[in-house]
Amino acid sequence: MRQLLSTFALAGSVAFCAPVQAQAQTPGRVSPSGRFKPWINGVSASEPPVQVQQYDADTFVLRQSIRTNFEGPFMYLLFGGDLALLLDTGAGGIALRPVVDAVIAAWEADHGHVRVRLIVAHTHSHGDHHQGDAEFIDRPDTTVVGLYPKDVADFFGIDDWPRQIVQFNLGPRALHIIPTPGHQGAHIMVFDEQTRLLISGDSLGPYRLYVPANATQEYRDSIDRVAAFLHDKSVSWILGAHIEMTTKPGELIVNEAPSHPDERALEIPYTALPELQAALHAAGGTLVEEAHNAFVIFPTPARPQQPYAPPTITDAAKAHP
Repeated sequence: MRQLLSTFALAGSVAFCAPVQAQAQTPGRVSPSGRFKPWINGVSASEPPVQVQQYDADTFVLRQSIRTNFEGPFMYLLFGGDLALLLDTGAGGIALRPVVDAVIAAWEADHGHVRVRLIVAHTHSHGDHHQGDAEFIDRPDTTVVGLYPKDVADFFGIDDWPRQIVQFNLGPRALHIIPTPGHQGAHIMVFDEQTRLLISGDSLGPYRLYVPANATQEYRDSIDRVAAFLHDKSVSWILGAHIEMTTKPGELIVNEAPSHPDERALEIPYTALPELQAALHAAGGTLVEEAHNAFVIFPTPARPQQPYAPPTITDAAKAHP
């Protein structure tokens, strides 16, 4: 994608890295070695507000700088035919749309100037995942999916929330939308048949897995649902929404740290999913903080799950308890 490389080199407001090699493997047999180049981690004063890395010709991963928000959230832009899906819009305080528009324009140019329609959806409705929505509300050829479980279910055609898993097609690219409430009521995971990636939001990844005390069963049921669906799939990696762990297995970065100098990789192996599932079942109805190599179970006080209060498009300082 020479044009895309040139676009970002001239823009100066975003870091772009060339494609990594995607390779699907059998569940339980995925190498834990990294696939992405180092991410912006807050250490350099000159790091851009957003970094983009290309996983394959149609898959882009964006990260918001920790210098703009300590959450440093990741976002995902997936292309298929004349449709593209942007999962999450970050924690606010940055100009995200120009970055997304530049990637889309370059992809369109590489595909005969096809006109792409954009869908903006969310892994869930916590503030650090939807604060950029306002930038896309008036964007042409764009649909912004709502933040309530009903909004998500209606858009993706989920008739039996949260038990039903549905296929959603980006043109010829098949995605599977898996309802996973627990961490938050509207949470979903997305399994992509093209890359064999599981995009896991805040429910599984190298960070604190926040689980409200009154959502333990709901969260465990969601993880069971994902595990049952993927048991015979070939999963390449699990990609989450943050990095809050160091390169030392099980070790957390200090909460709200302004930089992550010893940050571990974003991608974690498929084996983390059955490991989490087993830990949740072993714990029963009461979770305790429990560190694992690639995640930390982190129970939080009970909080209302339904109805979920309408989120507002503001630059939230904190998205989690």
